[in-house]
Amino acid sequence: VEEIRKWAKYENSEFKCNDQLILTSQFRCNGSNAYIAFLDNLLQIRKTANNNIEQLDYDFKVYDNPNKMREDLRKLNEENNKARMLAGYTYDWKSKRNPEAMDINLSHDFHAQWNFASTSTWAIDKDSFEQVGCIHTSQGLEFDYVGVIIGQDLRFENGKVITDVAKRSKADASVHGLSKKENAAQLADRIIKDTYKVLMTRGQKGCYIYCEDKPLAEYIKTQIRQANK
Repeated sequence: VEEIRKWAKYENSEFKCNDQLILTSQFRCNGSNAYIAFLDNLLQIRKTANNNIEQLDYDFKVYDNPNKMREDLRKLNEENNKARMLAGYTYDWKSKRNPEAMDINLSHDFHAQWNFASTSTWAIDKDSFEQVGCIHTSQGLEFDYVGVIIGQDLRFENGKVITDVAKRSKADASVHGLSKKENAAQLADRIIKDTYKVLMTRGQKGCYIYCEDKPLAEYIKTQIRQANK
């Protein structure tokens, strides 16, 4: 950031950062600003007024069974290879060293591996659907449909969406060194919420959700019903 600030000053350009930078429109998620506002409100990043998604041509749903979510996405992927599963970085990448290991193990006997370590084109490989992408491999990419697995680092307790950085994988570089910073808790909270916001905005036509935390799943279902009124 400081390097950008330096060159902006050198070029006599206006510099904006963090909350100063507000996009007036965007093309992700079927071009819907209402969906972005809905996510900000849902994740309790900020309160938003315009978060009604009833009129959106966008498929957003919560699954109780991760296998059902995967099966629905698999069918969609057969059309044009543009559906993928993504997850919060709460699972260690065991399969990187042991190809037989399963990285993500959920209820309903769901098992999956992180994206291939042997390719840099996981997002478009024709045989990569079964692998799950993370924030580091999907940021900046877009698909038609995404299925997002929300791990135990994001939960719903006492009416609030809470984050738990201790549940992140030790391999997640985005949270390394946070404990040494003065505002560590606030930084970790924002990183985790922003992670899921990014994952939930990778789909142009739809976003499917599975939550390890059942209260969080019920909360999201409630928010969807309210946003559809």
